[in-house]
Amino acid sequence: MARLEAFREATGALKDLSFDTIAGSGPNGAVVHYRPTHATNRRIAPGELLLVDSGAQYLDGTTDVTRTLAIGAPSEEMRQRFTLVLKGHIAIARLRFPAGTTGSAIDAFARQALWAHGLDYEHGTGHGVGSYLGVHEGPQRIAKAPNTVALRPGMIVSNEPGYYKDGQYGIRIENLVAVTEPADIPGGDKPMMAFETLTLAPLDRALIETGMLTAEERAWVDAYHARVAALIGPELEAPVAAWLDEACREL
Repeated sequence: MARLEAFREATGALKDLSFDTIAGSGPNGAVVHYRPTHATNRRIAPGELLLVDSGAQYLDGTTDVTRTLAIGAPSEEMRQRFTLVLKGHIAIARLRFPAGTTGSAIDAFARQALWAHGLDYEHGTGHGVGSYLGVHEGPQRIAKAPNTVALRPGMIVSNEPGYYKDGQYGIRIENLVAVTEPADIPGGDKPMMAFETLTLAPLDRALIETGMLTAEERAWVDAYHARVAALIGPELEAPVAAWLDEACREL
């Protein structure tokens, strides 16, 4: 937590954190909004997952990003369930939807791969995000609960499906996305909306079971990683840039 804040302080642009960092390994990661305390702190052990959800406030915007990392070799179940969460994340990222659609109408796209395996998560898929304002800011959101506010161009929401195995581990993948228009579809006759992914941070390839992804999903991951490397790599010192290139290799 302190190290992440120090990295952000070093930019000279940080105004405040968006929220207290969520960082939980093993069973702590299964607590959706876990906050580290002296009473619950534990050493990270090989074979565990580490979930880190953090963000910061800058004059030009508010960030919120979650990544799940394998510590050592993950189990087959961890890889399978991470990939199911990833499939839901990609489904939202690639979605095209008619103007006037609400977040509650698209929430199931993020859950369909998990539901097919009898799994789910008990939080919303996305919340509105302000610009140098609240990191949880409505009225737009993506969730099971009914919402009458349509997603409109310029709105920013999170895309954060997850999975939590009580007492063992937690998984969440979160990027911020902006609603854009138009997303023309050849032969279509309805104005369509799309999402532009804003967050640029690599996914842990050690947790991706490539054989579970469709060709389109694999292409999305590779294109996303190529964009991360192209835009973030030039800003990094050589050793870190080399690490990023490896993290963003094609599947």
